[in-house]
Amino acid sequence: MSAGHVVRVAEESADREACFAVRKEVFVAEQGVPEDIEYDAYDAGAVHVLAVAADGTPLGTGRLLYGEAAAAKNGGDPAVGSLGRLAVTREARGLGVGAALVRAVEEAARDRGLTAVDLHAQTHALGFYERLGYEAYGPGFPDAGIPHRAMRRVL
Repeated sequence: MSAGHVVRVAEESADREACFAVRKEVFVAEQGVPEDIEYDAYDAGAVHVLAVAADGTPLGTGRLLYGEAAAAKNGGDPAVGSLGRLAVTREARGLGVGAALVRAVEEAARDRGLTAVDLHAQTHALGFYERLGYEAYGPGFPDAGIPHRAMRRVL
């Protein structure tokens, strides 16, 4: 946590709604991801994290899938979680919010006994995740028309 924002697990319905609002702003409005694929069946069982400013303004979000939900995305290893839907509002970029959200997802993964976290990074964000200890593997692939690479960090 740095000065100016707090990251917490989104347990209250208002926090979860704030997570979805950030995702809609970043992925749907800004990046053109169709709204019907931005929200999925995994949202219900996922751990969502939310970054908020001191005044309560939502700044960013991410989610952790684990168990069967993550296995569908990471090759079936039950000890590996899946970080996804990481989004930071345009105004909050460059303030350390994204890194704080990644660390909060990793903490949630550790709390659940997971040993690694996988993610599918938009290729423009590879450097961001590499600085946080993630390593790319496998070929690139499109997701919602945006180039991605799989990455993993052992916890």
